[in-house]
Amino acid sequence: MQFHRPETVAAALHLMAGQPVRILAGGTDFFPALGGRTATDPVIDLSRINDLSGISKSGGVWRFGATTTWSEIRDANLPAQFRALRQAAREVGSIQIQNAGTIAGNLCNASPAADGVPPLLALDAEVEIAGPAGTRVLPLDQFITGVRQTALQPGEIVTAVLVPDRPACGSAFLKLGARRYLVISIAMVAVVLECGDDGIITYVSVSVGSCSAVAQRLTAVEHALNGAKAEPDAIKACLENADLSPLAPIDDVRASADYRLTAARELIARAVLMAAQEGR
Repeated sequence: MQFHRPETVAAALHLMAGQPVRILAGGTDFFPALGGRTATDPVIDLSRINDLSGISKSGGVWRFGATTTWSEIRDANLPAQFRALRQAAREVGSIQIQNAGTIAGNLCNASPAADGVPPLLALDAEVEIAGPAGTRVLPLDQFITGVRQTALQPGEIVTAVLVPDRPACGSAFLKLGARRYLVISIAMVAVVLECGDDGIITYVSVSVGSCSAVAQRLTAVEHALNGAKAEPDAIKACLENADLSPLAPIDDVRASADYRLTAARELIARAVLMAAQEGR
């Protein structure tokens, strides 16, 4: 096995050119996927590329380097719009996995139950990609294309996740599972919203994971909630007949499809109220 540890993005792209490779960041998905086998393709470890780590803000955009760990996100001093992302960071596996697992690795693994995807979808995140043709940026909902499938082309790597600054917004993330930690979710919800001084919702985004092959933004739900009072009865009324048709949950050992839909609706209501409180 060939093992490479480049120190620049350019060096990594050079090593990837013209050959199949395996990309290693935190390793929390990489090694389980091998199933005890030895990797036969060259392995490129990105952990020494300083430009791929850290959280920064420039103008109206927050930048999360591709190898930024979930522990770093969990413990970062970030504004209220990122509370959902930080809550999700606390749910990624165990503390040991949070210390090693990376934000880009969570996206590139493209699991339907990836904890980081719903809050990033709700935050209108974009994925920065470097490759032989230069750098390009894709909305997150175009980057993950299916179960374990992404829009990455041969020779490309994710370099950062970009999020527009929304300083007036609050957010919340809720995950339902069979136990508290180290669990694959039955359903999870992220909400980002802004309320006026009168408690009326003036902006809202809602995303749901583990209820379809790819986590989904629920635009019809957002339209139903926009303009509503952020109070339990009003939110319940908005959601009672809200369109959840983008979701396509399955029956499995964790829950039935019907239960997942019911749970998602309830989690949305709770997350909206939590986000509204956070925003205040």
